[in-house]
Amino acid sequence: MNTTLFSRWLPAIEQTSIIRKSALGLAGLAFVGGAVAGPAMAAQAAPEQGQPVSVAQAVANSVKGDKDRDSKAKPARDKLVPHGVQGEQQSIRLSGEQSGNVKAIVKATKKAGLDERAAVIAVGTSLQESKLENLGHLGDRNDHDSLGLFQQRPSSGWGSPDQITDPEYSTTAFLKGLRQVDGWQNLPLTDAAQKVQVSAYPDAYAKWENQAADLVASAWTNS
Repeated sequence: MNTTLFSRWLPAIEQTSIIRKSALGLAGLAFVGGAVAGPAMAAQAAPEQGQPVSVAQAVANSVKGDKDRDSKAKPARDKLVPHGVQGEQQSIRLSGEQSGNVKAIVKATKKAGLDERAAVIAVGTSLQESKLENLGHLGDRNDHDSLGLFQQRPSSGWGSPDQITDPEYSTTAFLKGLRQVDGWQNLPLTDAAQKVQVSAYPDAYAKWENQAADLVASAWTNS
């Protein structure tokens, strides 16, 4: 072969070889990049594909947790009614206002540092005295000057009419009287209530103990 002609072909052959190597190198990088990027992208996509299951499970766990906390926080029945109920029991359907008064009594009991049993006695007493209604002056239907949730009388030193018709004040006043009863924690509801209220019907409070316990059990964690 002519040396001059060979020297002309050599650069072209070398250039073709370089182009082929470059092309193969780029192809290899593309393949490797795809192999690496593929699993990474799949890993990123996986949580999105599994998200509905995860969210559903999280919601289920949250609901279960709430139920568990509620069941643990609810007062035990033996704390609410340690000696059982006495006699035939009664109950009434409560309005929104009456339910609000239950929560007010429970909240005042907690604030006074007393337990669930004190709240049951207070709610049961109010059920008998006013059906859990914050009564003002009823004219001829009034029992003397009795007012409020516990039908307390200003003339007997329970407070002013404005004070007695304030649920927190009237509950606190009742509980103050209850504290002064020796062994009130171990008394039947009707006996403990009578010691404070000095009613003409001392056994009338007994029939409300079951409903009072149910109301306090429901309101204790939400008041």
